[in-house]
Amino acid sequence: MWSAFFHSENRSDQTAGSPASRLPITNSPVAMTIAGSDNSAGAGMQADLKTFSAHGVYGLTAVTCVVSEVPGIVSKIEPLNPSIILDQIQLGFKAFPVRAVKTGMLYSSEIIVAVAQALRTALKSAEDRGEELFIVVDPVMVASSGDPLLQPDALAAYENMLFPIAHLITPNLDEAASLLGSGTRSVQRYEDLKPLARELSIKYKKPFLLKGGHLKGPRAVDLLVHPTQTITFFESPFFEGLSPHGTGCSYSAAIAASLAKKESLETAVAKAKRFISEAIRQHLVWQAHGTICLNHGPCVPPSN
Repeated sequence: MWSAFFHSENRSDQTAGSPASRLPITNSPVAMTIAGSDNSAGAGMQADLKTFSAHGVYGLTAVTCVVSEVPGIVSKIEPLNPSIILDQIQLGFKAFPVRAVKTGMLYSSEIIVAVAQALRTALKSAEDRGEELFIVVDPVMVASSGDPLLQPDALAAYENMLFPIAHLITPNLDEAASLLGSGTRSVQRYEDLKPLARELSIKYKKPFLLKGGHLKGPRAVDLLVHPTQTITFFESPFFEGLSPHGTGCSYSAAIAASLAKKESLETAVAKAKRFISEAIRQHLVWQAHGTICLNHGPCVPPSN
């Protein structure tokens, strides 16, 4: 009976002159995350959606994998069929004015190829309309627990299919070393970040945000380098003993959110840096379980 009442009400709301038909048109910016699902909601598409909401951006999702995990443990990974991933992306672009996309865990070369093909089509459509579409690629390879999140043969698909259409690529130090074929490279000091960032940008001819948050020290320093070799440093306090999972996901999602609001790349990175710093500083902890998570709804202090 309730179901019949609900559907009756729903139909009447769509009639001409009804309150629903007179609702104001929204101009809310829209961003899409193409990523894995993290049931603990600290990383993956759940973290991305929280981050979008915190920035006043409406978030869409295209799920690539279902991951059974909690902070520190990845139990199982179930990749979805590339055809349904492609369908999610296409439907999202058909129904919403997507201005920015971030990719997270893509897991396999087959998924990366499908995602890249869908985004190439979306970029062409945006160009034909005279609009901009920004793509942020977070090349997720390894979980904070150390568990692999990318199949070994998928790196080439990133390089050949997805990187060429990216507006920003956001590796951490381990991912950067893998991209440069230097898995044993040791970066111990902030001074070592600059040549590494430059090498990435020269090799791929794309802007890179190299995240140095895994280096120990009083400050967490990240570098934004352009193919022109212009480098901008972004710093925040380093919180000793705190390494909640999902920081990379949330950081790149925050950048995408600001790009969806038509802010510059430098401004987007600066705001995202402040957001993730506060999400760590105001972290959530369940003492009885020893579980620590990012706070995606922090009170971010106003910029100076």
